[in-house]
Amino acid sequence: MTDDEAERERLLGKLTLREKVRLLTGATTWRTRAEPALGLREMVLSDGPAGVRGQSWDERDPSLLLPSASALGALWDERFVERLGGLLAAEARRKDVDVVLAPTLNLHRTPLGGRHFECFSEDPELTGRTGAALVRGIQAHGVAATAKHYVANDSETDRLTVDVRVSERVLREVYLAPFEAVVEAGVRVVMAGYNGVNGTTMNASPLLTDPLKREWGFAGVVVSDWGALRDGDPAGRAGLDLAMPGPDSPWGAALVRAVEDGRVPVSAVDDKVRRLLTLAAACGALGEPPERAAARADTSVGADARVDASEEAARPEDADTHSHSHTDTDADALARGGPGTLGPAGAHSASGVPAGAGAGAYADAGTRTATGSGPRGGAPDRVLGTSGPRARAGVAEGAEAPTRHGAAFTGGGDVDAETAGAAEGFDRDARDLLRRAVAASAVLLHNRYVLPLDPARLRTVAVIGAHAALPRTQGGGSAGVFPRHVVTPLDGIRAALGDGTRVVHVPGPSTDAPAPPLAPDLCSDPTTDTPGVRLRLLDASGNELHSEHRLSGRQLEPPELPGARTVEITALLLPGTTGPWTIGVGGFGRMSVTVDEHVVLDGEFARETDDPAVVHVNPPVHCVRVPLTSGHAVRVTARRELAPGTGRATVVTAAPPRPDDRAALAEAAVAARRADAAIVVVGTTEHGESEGYDRTDLGLGGRQDDLVRAVTAANPHTVVVVNSGGPVELPWRAQAGAVLLTWFPGQEGGAGLADVLFGHAEPGGRLPTTWAATLADAPVTRTEPADGRLDYDEGLHIGYRAWARHHRTPAYWFGHGLGYTTWAYEALDVPDDLVAGESFTVRIGLRNTGGRPGREVVQVYLAGPPGPLERPERWLAGYTAVHAAPGERTTAVVRIPGRALRHWDEDEHAWRTRPGPYRVLAGRSAGSLPLTAVTLVRASG
Repeated sequence: MTDDEAERERLLGKLTLREKVRLLTGATTWRTRAEPALGLREMVLSDGPAGVRGQSWDERDPSLLLPSASALGALWDERFVERLGGLLAAEARRKDVDVVLAPTLNLHRTPLGGRHFECFSEDPELTGRTGAALVRGIQAHGVAATAKHYVANDSETDRLTVDVRVSERVLREVYLAPFEAVVEAGVRVVMAGYNGVNGTTMNASPLLTDPLKREWGFAGVVVSDWGALRDGDPAGRAGLDLAMPGPDSPWGAALVRAVEDGRVPVSAVDDKVRRLLTLAAACGALGEPPERAAARADTSVGADARVDASEEAARPEDADTHSHSHTDTDADALARGGPGTLGPAGAHSASGVPAGAGAGAYADAGTRTATGSGPRGGAPDRVLGTSGPRARAGVAEGAEAPTRHGAAFTGGGDVDAETAGAAEGFDRDARDLLRRAVAASAVLLHNRYVLPLDPARLRTVAVIGAHAALPRTQGGGSAGVFPRHVVTPLDGIRAALGDGTRVVHVPGPSTDAPAPPLAPDLCSDPTTDTPGVRLRLLDASGNELHSEHRLSGRQLEPPELPGARTVEITALLLPGTTGPWTIGVGGFGRMSVTVDEHVVLDGEFARETDDPAVVHVNPPVHCVRVPLTSGHAVRVTARRELAPGTGRATVVTAAPPRPDDRAALAEAAVAARRADAAIVVVGTTEHGESEGYDRTDLGLGGRQDDLVRAVTAANPHTVVVVNSGGPVELPWRAQAGAVLLTWFPGQEGGAGLADVLFGHAEPGGRLPTTWAATLADAPVTRTEPADGRLDYDEGLHIGYRAWARHHRTPAYWFGHGLGYTTWAYEALDVPDDLVAGESFTVRIGLRNTGGRPGREVVQVYLAGPPGPLERPERWLAGYTAVHAAPGERTTAVVRIPGRALRHWDEDEHAWRTRPGPYRVLAGRSAGSLPLTAVTLVRASG
């Protein structure tokens, strides 16, 4: 027993059974319980992976917004992912967060998965390596990462109750494999999913014990997804360690009785507490003097007294490495972009949008940089309560409280010049890194010598599509954050081209996106005349209990106050267009909307789902059309009653009249025809990609396909930019001059996009998921359970494996992606033979045959020997990236671990490697493998 283990045992011995059990349920929605007698403070958890939101949904407390996880999967670059993990750690430290709920390791089993944007890829090897890199980056700085959602939680339909039926072998080789990789990387927390597997809910699954804890040696904490624990005794006996949120759960006094009655062994409880203490020690939450811990615990309880567990207990979850890259020694250093910063920082609404980089910034970000972004009249707002750990009254937009971790922060308070300078430098470096992540993850799907565009030859550029001015920067659901600013595609293009080029924007026809929440650019607070809205809480008699200025009509956590019966959001809406505006209110229960004191919507809207992502994050919005006149402000007031079981999220939305589709298409075509180049930005909406539900098709919303056809017909120099988190159908792809996929690119999306469009950076991404031409072509599409069961009948064959097995050709294969140069694959060298279980090295000779320096992701696949054992036609075994100048030859060296050849034997419940000849295939995607060789695998021993 080590000294640390002995200390944990000593601390454990000081606790009574009730004190032990008390630690196993959270204190609030986002905090664990403190135990002053042990010097144990609370630990704070926060959603990821797109950013670190902190403990509240408050638009006045912004966060850095990273590209989506699917974009990180497209990097195929572990070192870059580690740097982004370090950035998440820095954000966590700034927001006093100990545990980040990321990465998500579920797979893109079907293209219809609603949460693809939050997952890395369809392949277990790529997912495992990317996830392990993110874990290393986060945990290098005293912040714990969380691998979620263990396991087979790969779709959203009926996710709270679905029972996934999957064979032992498929679990081991496909769905458990990424979790095994991050356990090997040292992940400190694993989150059990809502779903069941093979008849048992994951919170009570034997898979938490074996293989997770026993076989793999996972020494950390298993936490429930929020509100997922429903049956206390089975989970008490199983490997679940922490029930969230708190303060109530099915454990508590019931678990104490279960131990006293012998239904749950006390040893199980002791093991859970040991793991919590170990996690606390790793996060710096264990070891405070008792009096200091007690004071902190008192403060925590007071700050979060507004959390009513009976109402908010169900919070939406949002949720083998080849080499260990060097990481810098602090989180700020990880956020630095290295040499050649790409331009000044500045919000998109100002003239200081980051400008295009110079030619020296061309280099691939992943590898090259590693070696080498007040109230009117003075009357204070009335705030009778607090929101979170500090009162929100008078907190300016972007202001932050100092953190116990001591990381750089920005915003209000008395800050000395040195600290302010460090904060400014951190923000600049972080934005630089995020900007380069956009370019490095962008996938050039198709290019007919249109990209890169030469700014010197562009007098007029037409930027077309609603997504150009209002892009999707992140997916919908519990992992969302409030970015401090967003660089839109239109902003980025204008800033990069400057005054010498005329940039024309035409929005085109409607995308059928839902009306957005009220925002400061559309409305003002009637009390203060400042941009934003007025949020009030009223009692049963209509008396005001609370009033404050807010920046958004989307209020997911209005303050909880005794006697509050109604949430009211009021704004002065200034229409910019005459016609029927769509105004809506989102939530459950009794709701109404008035416009200039006229009731336009009033009704009772029943809660029809238990899914916490819907109840607490994305409640349905009920709309009405109201005729408004341009320039004539109207007072919009929305109210919703607070009733038990309906949550408290309240959303007020507004959208201008829908344009005439025919006229909008014609306008877009004219603009394209008159321009030297056209850039069309299309994408998905929250109807299509969000937590809580799966997609029903792969089409773009509205008439976006017609828009692309009209523009490409008008101008052959058309670049189509696709803004989606997962696959969509691209029926016009052959007619486009170029097709560029930017995913959900995060806050710096427009700046990174401009770098790629104008050749300052090469599009570095490669597809982490196979894209079908049409949904009907896709081999695996089912997400709908039958009688509560979802059978993974496809077995081992998902993604490119399924396409190969069915001898189908997709639109774009897994691993596909073009750069700004071309490559010839010339030689493949593999060992003649090897012993089962041994790692081996593959060398691939290739040459840059183009006119620019570039980066190529070289991929190696294996195909098993003939025989009765079912195997995929081919599977990814390894990859690496190379760089070369024009005409230069280089050699890619890929190490293939011995585990890449093994399979799971269900009879022996063990890993086995079958002897025989294995084909080794190398190339640039799962569908382009020009080099093949054979190695003979001999039995060990």
